[in-house]
Amino acid sequence: MPESTDASRHREGLLALCRSVIAQRPLIVVSNRGPLEYQPGPENHFIPRRRSSTVATALGALISSVDFSWVASAMGEGDRLTVEQAGGAGVRPPLPNFHANVRFVVTPRRAYHKFYNILCNPLLWFLQHYMWSPPYTPNIDATVHDAWDTGYAVVNQIFAEAVVAQARELPQAPLVMFHDYHLYLTPGLVRKQVPEAFLHYLLHIPWPAPQLWQLLPPRMRTAICQSLCACDIVGFQSRMDIHNFLACCESFVPGARVDFRAQTVETDGHVTTVRSYPLSIDIGEVQQIANSPRAKEYEQRLAAQCAEKTIVRVDRAEPNKNIVRGFQAYQLMLEHHPELKGRVKFMAFLVPSRTHIKQYERYLTEISDVVQRINTSLGTPDWQPVMASYENNYVQAIAGLKMCDVFLVNPVSDGMSLVAKEGPVVNTKDAVLVLSDSSPAYEQLKEAALGVAPADLEGTAEALYQAITMPSEERAQRATTLRALVEQEDSARWLFTQFSDIQSLLARKAGE
Repeated sequence: MPESTDASRHREGLLALCRSVIAQRPLIVVSNRGPLEYQPGPENHFIPRRRSSTVATALGALISSVDFSWVASAMGEGDRLTVEQAGGAGVRPPLPNFHANVRFVVTPRRAYHKFYNILCNPLLWFLQHYMWSPPYTPNIDATVHDAWDTGYAVVNQIFAEAVVAQARELPQAPLVMFHDYHLYLTPGLVRKQVPEAFLHYLLHIPWPAPQLWQLLPPRMRTAICQSLCACDIVGFQSRMDIHNFLACCESFVPGARVDFRAQTVETDGHVTTVRSYPLSIDIGEVQQIANSPRAKEYEQRLAAQCAEKTIVRVDRAEPNKNIVRGFQAYQLMLEHHPELKGRVKFMAFLVPSRTHIKQYERYLTEISDVVQRINTSLGTPDWQPVMASYENNYVQAIAGLKMCDVFLVNPVSDGMSLVAKEGPVVNTKDAVLVLSDSSPAYEQLKEAALGVAPADLEGTAEALYQAITMPSEERAQRATTLRALVEQEDSARWLFTQFSDIQSLLARKAGE
């Protein structure tokens, strides 16, 4: 689908702003996973390929149009060998529309294992998604303390050294944009060695209240908050995240002066501005996928499995996505409204995730069990209430979103439920969005969505029934509003807002 004139003008404005800022401050992006990987090819050669991580996708407009540096982990053997061949310097592969100079960070394998598999995923990710049960978990023992000291801190130190080395190759003090929870300690380390740098940090997952952070030892939670306070701007996904972060700084950072109204934290004379930058989607790219020949093939296959009304959900199979409760609510709806049996189908496109972690493996089993239970108790030879697919097939999922009557997005907690934004821009049936009011997406879409509390089975069942039976005029009105809300805040606007804030703060600092 060709890009609209408005979208094209919007993109041009974004790139003009980015180039203006980068002319003052060369850009370094820092993330655990980068936009590039080297995969095995013929004759023992490694072939560069673009990586489709969340951060790389979000920054796609920059990658394709603006020259900048990116510091990221060497994830595979190809990346590591490329670093050796480049002598530790950055690489810019001959890929179309790829302008990033990627500097791979090589860390000791044992340290990275502790960093990623003990600290980042099982501890921080669970804590920040409200997935611990405080009377019982987590149990922070000697293994976790060791992983902090010889894993998380070590990897962050190596990242900081790479950022500092990259900064010292530049003609001016850089703008450094850090992404996500893997690198909380890096900004503080960079600030000490490059004090004139402009540091921007964006978190893609929730930031919980101080009471949850207090599960961590004081030295860990204080180090995290102090390092983030070394930034000039810290960005979150929602206003609630901002409030929680400010409260954490007030509670955990000695001497911090927190202004909740101005959304700032002052530490040792340095002011950190805290803002909300809700992640969004590249609408043109999603629509192009939805209208591709492959997506249309999937539509034809799925059409045979649809019912009079079809509910769709698309998720990674992770506990915070609340998939089991979604199915239980659907079962309740069918039990409360038996006239819908045989007329409604629930199609779930689920991507197995982190299956090496026992909680995820167990949750995937729970999903399979509840699907089987519903199909066994309510199904007939001619109708199965639920069709669940367990594979990483984005095109098929987009085809499902395109042809459904209801989207269910009911996470307990989430960074930004992007499927709630993808569905409205590809759907052709005025589908109704049933959305958890705990999702950051609800802040933007609540005007046209049916909000539910994630643990409220009866309320979710009633919302699904309301969505299925909603009059066509109301469906059309809600669908139009949803599309407009997503279009107003697409990925280009997301980036534009961040660079506008950076530009304003740079101008203010220059005038001081």
